[in-house]
Amino acid sequence: MKRPSPDEMAHLKETLYRDLARGAVDIREASRRMRRILGMSQKDYARKVAGIAPRILAEFENGSGNPTLATLEKIATPFGLEVTFLPPASWRMEKSDG
Repeated sequence: MKRPSPDEMAHLKETLYRDLARGAVDIREASRRMRRILGMSQKDYARKVAGIAPRILAEFENGSGNPTLATLEKIATPFGLEVTFLPPASWRMEKSDG
């Protein structure tokens, strides 16, 4: 998998954060996008970045796994993300762009 340029990485990361804030992506899709931003396979991201077994990441991303909170934090932390509770979408506040 090809690693994006620094400018592309910054843009992809900003888009990911915006999409997460809007609730436009779920946690599994966010995980896939984080790997792609770094240009890494599941195996490499799991082992080198998150410090988890590749099988655990693969099962999580394809919807068949049920990772622990600690595992979710290991996946999210490299991007400065936190695993948290959110109110239902109808209760979320939209951030204005102005």
